[in-house]
Amino acid sequence: MSTSTRTPALPVTFRPTRTRVVLLAAGAVMFSVITFAGLTLERLNPGERISFVFTAFLFAGVLALLARPKVVADDSGVTVVNLTRVRRLEWAEILRVNLRTGDPWVFLDLSDGTSLPVLGIQPGIAREQAIGDARALRALAEARAGDEP
Repeated sequence: MSTSTRTPALPVTFRPTRTRVVLLAAGAVMFSVITFAGLTLERLNPGERISFVFTAFLFAGVLALLARPKVVADDSGVTVVNLTRVRRLEWAEILRVNLRTGDPWVFLDLSDGTSLPVLGIQPGIAREQAIGDARALRALAEARAGDEP
């Protein structure tokens, strides 16, 4: 693997595309199957049918929530969208971008001494894409750290 990484043009969005496709497709299929079953079973009363549709909606909603993570980098900083939280960081706040062997996703070491998980770059299904995205984000952070006054 090459140690030099081209810095991508800004703005750029990083997200686990394959994982997102699998989750959203599975959610759509599950919603369809459960809803179809609930509406076609003859022994169910209207309340039970509604509970089937509601349950299908909950399953699909959870899978859509799992497909939400992304990282958006622009001229002024990085927006990290995880499952339930969105955090905006200035470039100067990012000290290091880490994706070590065995890590489930990228971690950002921040200037306040904390570490922020970045679920938008994860090597689960698409390892090479995640490594490339982590390197690109690292190159951006290093280039932008030098731009600060």
